[in-house]
Amino acid sequence: MSMELRVQLVHADGQVRVVHVSAYAGEQLLGSALGEAPDAEAAEDRALQRLMARLAATPVQVPPASAAAPTTAVIHSPPPPAPIPSPIPSDHPQPQPVSAAQAPTEHPAAPPGEATSSPPAPIAATPAPEAAAEPPADPEDWSSELLHLDRELQRLQWGRAEEEVYLQRAFGHPSRNRLTSYADLLAYLRAVEALGSPADPAAAAVPMRRQDLLSQCDALLRQLGWPRERARQFLESQLQVSSRQQLSDQDLLQFNLLLEGELLAAGA
Repeated sequence: MSMELRVQLVHADGQVRVVHVSAYAGEQLLGSALGEAPDAEAAEDRALQRLMARLAATPVQVPPASAAAPTTAVIHSPPPPAPIPSPIPSDHPQPQPVSAAQAPTEHPAAPPGEATSSPPAPIAATPAPEAAAEPPADPEDWSSELLHLDRELQRLQWGRAEEEVYLQRAFGHPSRNRLTSYADLLAYLRAVEALGSPADPAAAAVPMRRQDLLSQCDALLRQLGWPRERARQFLESQLQVSSRQQLSDQDLLQFNLLLEGELLAAGA
């Protein structure tokens, strides 16, 4: 079975372009890598070099065409949920009943309605890194972003038909009105900003959305073999947050690039 390469423009800001390249055999993911450079072509070349080096170091067995339909590679499976610690450890000593003969007699009984002692306070469960905080709320006014987007589409010489083709490829639907996520709107805007004019909407690089960034992050952590606690400590040391949900899309991309660096160092 032949190998198919899929290329996505992940980030475009000033003189920096980041490209994501992934290799598939049918629907089986063989591996992926990021490349960063001043222009998209050089970034794609760097990502491709990293990917080929990684595939050469850890070859993946590709099932024959006659086998059952391939499934998505395990690195894209969501991580198992972290066990929630019990409020009180199982080995916490339980109070033993006291017989009437053992009850102290030197102190009078407490008046009715007055508690004699407070029950032990439950031990608070430590939140998992992914549940520490919610991402910032989307702004209510998107008018400036939409106006900027219209100007960029005019620069690309795209009408409604061209935009529909691009949106179908990037988001699975042909209407801008169905972009209900502010993050998706920003990803769309940044992607078209990075395109040269004129551009073919059927071949132009599409943006990587937040869910794609999270899936790639999961894949990199699995390749590194890091437990959850080590991943959280690395996140805190590099970006000073305890949860990926606290990261913007750009910070999440930066975290993936840092993980790429750790993966390259581990394979050196």
